[in-house]
Amino acid sequence: MQDAEAAGQAPRTTTPDILHGTGVRRVRERRRLGWRRVLLSSENLLLSVLLGAMAIIPIAEIVLRSTLGFGVPGSSSIVQHLTLAVGMLGGAVAAREARLLSLSTGATLLSGRLRAAARVFSGSVAASIAALLCVASVQFVLSERQGGQKLVGDVPLWLVETMLPIGFGMVAYRLLRHASYSRSGRVVSVLLVALVFYVVARPPLSPEHLVVPAFILLFVATALGAPVFAALGGAALILFWGERVPIASIPVETYRLVVSPTLPTIPLFTLAGYFLAEGGASKRLVRVFQALAGWVRGGPAIATVLVCAFFTSFTGASGVTILALGGLLMPVLLAARYTEKHSLGILTAGGSLGLLFPPSLPVILYGIVAHTPIDRMFLGGFLPGMLMLALSCWWGFDPKEAWAAIREAKWELLLPIVVLAGLYGGFATLVEAAGLTALYAFVVETYVYRDLKLGSDVPHTMTECGILVGGVLLILGVALGFTSYLIDAEVPAHAVTWVKGAIESPLVFLFLLNVFLLIVGCLMDIFSAIVVVVPLIVPMGEAFGINPVHLGIIFLANMELGYLTPPVGMNLFLSSYRFNKPLMEVYRAVVPMLLVLLFGVLVITYVPALTTVLPEWLGR
Repeated sequence: MQDAEAAGQAPRTTTPDILHGTGVRRVRERRRLGWRRVLLSSENLLLSVLLGAMAIIPIAEIVLRSTLGFGVPGSSSIVQHLTLAVGMLGGAVAAREARLLSLSTGATLLSGRLRAAARVFSGSVAASIAALLCVASVQFVLSERQGGQKLVGDVPLWLVETMLPIGFGMVAYRLLRHASYSRSGRVVSVLLVALVFYVVARPPLSPEHLVVPAFILLFVATALGAPVFAALGGAALILFWGERVPIASIPVETYRLVVSPTLPTIPLFTLAGYFLAEGGASKRLVRVFQALAGWVRGGPAIATVLVCAFFTSFTGASGVTILALGGLLMPVLLAARYTEKHSLGILTAGGSLGLLFPPSLPVILYGIVAHTPIDRMFLGGFLPGMLMLALSCWWGFDPKEAWAAIREAKWELLLPIVVLAGLYGGFATLVEAAGLTALYAFVVETYVYRDLKLGSDVPHTMTECGILVGGVLLILGVALGFTSYLIDAEVPAHAVTWVKGAIESPLVFLFLLNVFLLIVGCLMDIFSAIVVVVPLIVPMGEAFGINPVHLGIIFLANMELGYLTPPVGMNLFLSSYRFNKPLMEVYRAVVPMLLVLLFGVLVITYVPALTTVLPEWLGR
């Protein structure tokens, strides 16, 4: 071997040396994977703990206030900032699992090198936007540090706000990792991100001249699969950069929304819905609704619609309903001799029902953004929601079986009463009622029915909930930055002026509003649509004298349809995935239900009493 080295040749490696090197590499790889598993488990555990704390603190507030006359010091502020922590950590975990919501999956239409290149491009653009938001968040935190505000006691507020840059930084890093799984691809991604930062810092032209090219690149990246939050956050960054406005304005709006007093209800009600979906509630509730409705013509379809509406009202995400209940309900419909096409249409449409019933998250968010009382929104949505249910149900009774089914599912059937008692009983705020609902669902599924195991199922369920909540709150936060730009540019005011000049009749306005909202509903998810579109249409509704609750229910009813509207309604993709059916087959199955529900939306639009009678009656 020494002679070979002296001759300038590579020494020959003996077989034991090779085996030893391979063994060392395997040990190192196992250690690396072991540390990675520990890190991932720690993130999941922390996310579960934060969600648990969000539920426990409001309940402790109720108990202490009713028994001792005082509550937890700073409880509201603590829960609001826990929402910030859940949102940012949940978003980071969603990015880790490559589960951030996208508007398009255009890259999947490509193959080979083109597909890899498309993923590198879209992932790099998304990572660049997340990294720029991280930088903007650092600027925001540094400015807040100078204010010297405290959260609770001596805890500096700026210290808690560092969750913003940390969260965006983690999202950026993970988007960069998922952009490519090859070393060369990741090098290209890093270079693209560096190029974006260089252009932002030292633009070759005046920024206002680069706005249009930047939007073109953002559109292409979105079409190739960049997440929704990147599309909205990127749009806000481009607009602020083009106007030479500090980009720290975006995390300011993100922070303002996420720590809104009523926003904690979103993760808490979602958590209750996830406990129901992951436990055995679906089987018990299906049995109840089958027993109650199975005796009439179309009973299995009615039962399917009712149980889907029940679940969606709690999860706020119709996709969860389709994924959780689809496998259970499809055999029920097929066994009742419904055709596969009809069954597919019912289940896909049923997933979007329930959005108008308490404690629906979109209703809560609409009330926050539009400054409309949430309790009046729930009252206003009840009759329109029942109309949509009745229209969906349109498309032999055994008392013993019905009573047995109700007895078995009695604890889950009481859940809406828990919510309504908390909201209208006067002893709990909206957030506290949400915490009570989450705890009730946890106790019922874990200790009463024992469907969820405390050590394994509960943490997994809470992590899944955190991923959904994190993805949604990321979208909402950056969307509000985009909306802030539109308001600063007086876009709503100009839109109202134009609409008033072009349209005179409120009836024509409502018709065109429905058309516009249907297009919005099939292009945007409901949460980002609320934050971006609602500030534009609320002034228009006021200009035409539309009741604000009526306007809100019209908006939400159209968003229900948006989930089903081809070609890109979200439920269509989820149904195709869950039932392993081609998209065109799902389209054909959904069209009849879409037309029926469209009729319902028109009735809701042009019969305002359907929406306003309950709020006015109970308001008196």
